[in-house]
Amino acid sequence: MSEEKKTTQPEEVTKPVAASKAVTENASAPADSAARRRPPQGGRGGSGGGERRPRRQQEREPREWEQRILDLARVTRVTKGGKRMRFRAALVIGDKKGRVGFGVAKGPDVQVAIQKAFHQAKRNVITLPLVHGSFPHRVEGKFAAAEIILGPAPKGTGLKSGGAPRLIMELGGVSDCVTKILRGSNPANLAKATFDAIAHMIIPEGVKTDTDQAAAERKAKREDSAKKVVKKAPKKASPKIA
Repeated sequence: MSEEKKTTQPEEVTKPVAASKAVTENASAPADSAARRRPPQGGRGGSGGGERRPRRQQEREPREWEQRILDLARVTRVTKGGKRMRFRAALVIGDKKGRVGFGVAKGPDVQVAIQKAFHQAKRNVITLPLVHGSFPHRVEGKFAAAEIILGPAPKGTGLKSGGAPRLIMELGGVSDCVTKILRGSNPANLAKATFDAIAHMIIPEGVKTDTDQAAAERKAKREDSAKKVVKKAPKKASPKIA
């Protein structure tokens, strides 16, 4: 009897274990098959091995105007209810082709002040009277307590200038120039004194500025291209055969 008990006990223990293994295998089978059917996932943060499409690089269009902040300050105004804080931005814009503008504006926020100054500078755009990349003669400008001198320079000299005048010359496309600040340290006043000096420049008779020469070259190219165009003669109608 003891031998029969010994032989039957392991059989009773092993049967449920075998059954449980079969159940677990059957339960895991659909999960494995579903995992095999799923395509590989990829993308941001994904661990899948899917192919990633290259991102298209958006080409930015060149801006017509380049802008530089000349001065940015926080100003307060004392009112009956207390102090009112605002921001003042002085901005210079230019296309580096002989056009430049200057604007000063205030706003409750820095971005608003810069945007308002940009629109004001676009309204005040002027064309620099440049001859071969430099000014035609020496001239002085003044605004408030600021005084400045603008002078021509031979080709290859570069910009011998500093502060607000240098920023205006760079954005205006001046290649050779000499400037001298006589009085003043306020950037806004120096910029306005520079524009005052430019306004008093006189171009000698018979001298063409860079803008006039560029316009003449464009006109000549248009005329040459118009001459090259050959007008086709109209086709003659073939005689009808009776």
